[in-house]
Amino acid sequence: MQETLNRLSDKNLAIEILNEVISEAKKFKDLHGRKPAIMEVCGSHTMSLARTGLKRVLKDHINLISGPGCPVCVTDQQSIDSMIELSNGENRIICTFGDMIRIPGSKKSLFEAKTEGKDIRVLYSPTDSIRIAEENPDKEVIFLGIGFETTIPILGVVIKLAEEKNLNNFSMWVTTKLVEPILRALLDSGEVMLDGFLLPGHVSIVLGEDQYSYIVDDYGISSVISGFEPVEMARGLYKLLNLLNNNEKSIINDHKCMVSKSGNLHAQNILKTYFKEVDEVWRGIGVIPNSGLDIKDEYKKYNAKNKFEITIGEVRKTKCKCGDILKGLATPEDCPVFSKGCTPANPIGPCMVSSEGTCAAHYQYMRELY
Repeated sequence: MQETLNRLSDKNLAIEILNEVISEAKKFKDLHGRKPAIMEVCGSHTMSLARTGLKRVLKDHINLISGPGCPVCVTDQQSIDSMIELSNGENRIICTFGDMIRIPGSKKSLFEAKTEGKDIRVLYSPTDSIRIAEENPDKEVIFLGIGFETTIPILGVVIKLAEEKNLNNFSMWVTTKLVEPILRALLDSGEVMLDGFLLPGHVSIVLGEDQYSYIVDDYGISSVISGFEPVEMARGLYKLLNLLNNNEKSIINDHKCMVSKSGNLHAQNILKTYFKEVDEVWRGIGVIPNSGLDIKDEYKKYNAKNKFEITIGEVRKTKCKCGDILKGLATPEDCPVFSKGCTPANPIGPCMVSSEGTCAAHYQYMRELY
């Protein structure tokens, strides 16, 4: 296994494939008079492409567009403010993923609330919140659940555990997103010209290869499911460009070691058991019908939205272009506050905070180009 992993990050092999990618990109430009436009849907791809230098090498040959696949980045300002407001109650423990703690709200961040004395804890696994609830029966423990289909199943497992232990002091504030509705919304809008998608390997483990058939059937766009190592991403881009140059419409599963045609049926069943589809607000995009999941009514005792009343004021308005960046209509360097008022040490928008954020990737690995 280690030998295989080493091969996927082999620098010489990645360079060899990249030369083929550039050759295919030139063929595309000769055919169409422009660079191919490919969206890497996932924030993990965005960060990996920038960190490994692939995005830099391919900048003059492919228009690599960062998509709305960073769960922290697409969480709207009102939801962030609501999560922060939750911490103001007495005898509460707020549990969250690490990226969320520094996202700026309209008035403050969770990190600032923590410095004010609020009990806010960063967890690596949501299941740890169950243990915390058991250890603190006199306090309300609230887990802030965000994410796509990659992480939503574990949130369902947490509800299952809470039910089995009959916890009355545990709940979750869930603001989750689904892949298909946002891809359809982007393609239906016609705002961004796209030739193909580089689809994320991890969410595809849950969804399965067949789940993406609508991209070809309804929109006539080709895509490749790819892993996140340099060789995998370069190979995925090569296969996608090859499809485009041969005018073939298809979904290629280039991550077959992890992704099956039907996906993880157990994880899918967890989603159906504990969650229902709801309209969700996407940062900078607006409401997309049935684009998120929330806790089903039969488990509403674990839904913090039912358990607590939250009142927030007007959301903060800034010059941050995070919304346009998430839609592929702008790049970080188009934002007037990027690397000026907005830096990792002083983030204005979530795209600069998240470890999968487009602005964070550009700031760390691409900034010297502009």
